This record gives sequence, C-alpha cells and structure tokens, in this order.
Amino acid sequence: QVRPVESGGGLVQAGDSMRLSCVASGHLFSTYAMGWFRQAPGKEREFVAAIGEIPRDTDYEDSVKGRFTISRDNAKNAVYLQMSSLKPEDTAVYYCAAASLGSSDPKKYDYWGQGTQVTVSS
Repeated sequence: QVRPVESGGGLVQAGDSMRLSCVASGHLFSTYAMGWFRQAPGKEREFVAAIGEIPRDTDYEDSVKGRFTISRDNAKNAVYLQMSSLKPEDTAVYYCAAASLGSSDPKKYDYWGQGTQVTVSS
C-alpha cells in the first residue's frame, strides 16, 4: 500500500513550465505503476500520463505529448510531471495515483493523492 501526496501546483501564464511532484509513503513503491490524471471543473477525471515499473515505459494522452514528461525516482519514492508550453486548457486539479499495472483507465488505480491545482492564465 502507498499513499501519494502531490505538490508543485500553482498559477502560471500560458507558455510557462511547471513541475509537479508526487511522493508516496509506504512500501514497495518501485513495484507500482504511477499515473497522473487531471480534472477540470464540470469534467470527468482524465488520463494525462503513466509510467511503469520500468522508467522507460511511459504513456501520454495525445494533447500533452511533446509537452509533458513523466519520470520517477524510486530511491525517493517519487514521480514527477514536467509540464512545458502550458495552455489555459491544461487548467485542472492534477492527481497522482498508483496501480499494480500501468493504465490510462483511472479505475485501475488503487491509491490516489488529494490533488494539486494547476491554473494557466491566458
């Protein structure tokens, strides 16, 4: 069991960059696939990016490909989301989650953080 805690959100302007961090307490962090999801007001939670136990095994939602990079540091029980060329439509609460197997389906994730707000102004 792991307990993810996100940090790094805030207010930025369009075109800026931001890095989100997620540190997960608990055991066997390296055995979990980790994902980032986001939820904008009035919308369903959507997949952003995922990384498997093997750090080179990554997946991205189409709208963030080339702009966002997910990475992990198992020694620190951490996963990161580096976001660049941010757009107003990226505004949402961003959640970090852990799963036994990587997936873009939020239902496959067992452990969730509380989320961190990212606001991109135009």
